Amino acid sequence: MDSGKVEYTRIIYSGKVSGIPYVHSPQKVDKTGGDVGFDEILKEAIQKEQSLKFSKHAQTRMKQRNIWLSHAEIDKISKAVEKAQEKGVRDSLVLMGNLAFIVNVPTRTVVTAVDGESIKENIFTNIDGAVVL
Repeated sequence: MDSGKVEYTRIIYSGKVSGIPYVHSPQKVDKTGGDVGFDEILKEAIQKEQSLKFSKHAQTRMKQRNIWLSHAEIDKISKAVEKAQEKGVRDSLVLMGNLAFIVNVPTRTVVTAVDGESIKENIFTNIDGAVVL
């Protein structure tokens, strides 16, 4: 310590050091009052992971263009995304009737939506696959 440097490599503990106590986390309870098992929670997580999502931009475009989808149509798009994923597609154009959707396949997210009028003479870029329904 001649040169005025302080040595910080030593740590001195005074007293007893103990571990973190176990904290019981509450389990998820279903509506009937019973505990929900791991299998049920896993199924919910998988379904949520596999569900089709719509980006904020896509939602805005759908509102602007007055595009409304039924559950059956959303299921069709979701199945098209599954097919694209099987082929290794990352960004897909999904054509369904007079509607077009650009979908990021790995995240299962609809990025934008285009209606019949906007499709005409439109160029779709940055896609590596297309699914026609």
